[in-house]
Amino acid sequence: QVQLVESGGGLVQAGGSLRLSCAASGNILGIRTIGWYRQTPDKGRELVARILGGGGLVYSPSVKGRFTISRDDAWLTLYLQMSSLTPEDTAVYFCNFATIRGEYWGQGTQVTVSS
Repeated sequence: QVQLVESGGGLVQAGGSLRLSCAASGNILGIRTIGWYRQTPDKGRELVARILGGGGLVYSPSVKGRFTISRDDAWLTLYLQMSSLTPEDTAVYFCNFATIRGEYWGQGTQVTVSS
């Protein structure tokens, strides 16, 4: 059983920074991509950033230059460093592991940016 647990969300003022973490456990084989998504009632769930199996990085245009995705060497911990946050970044953030056996999601962590 694969489990993903996010942490690091919270309330921050506009212009501030937060670092999200996602710890993966269980039988994780054949990773295709790992990444962060966010969800709001208005926009639904959207990609924030992801790391491809070959190591390439993909960012949403809305966060490029402000957010940095990274991982540990074992591909079991995923990070999202968020800087220059704006109220439009307010959302529930989910980590995602896409593998040859299926797709896994964390429970989500709330990020709220006040103006």
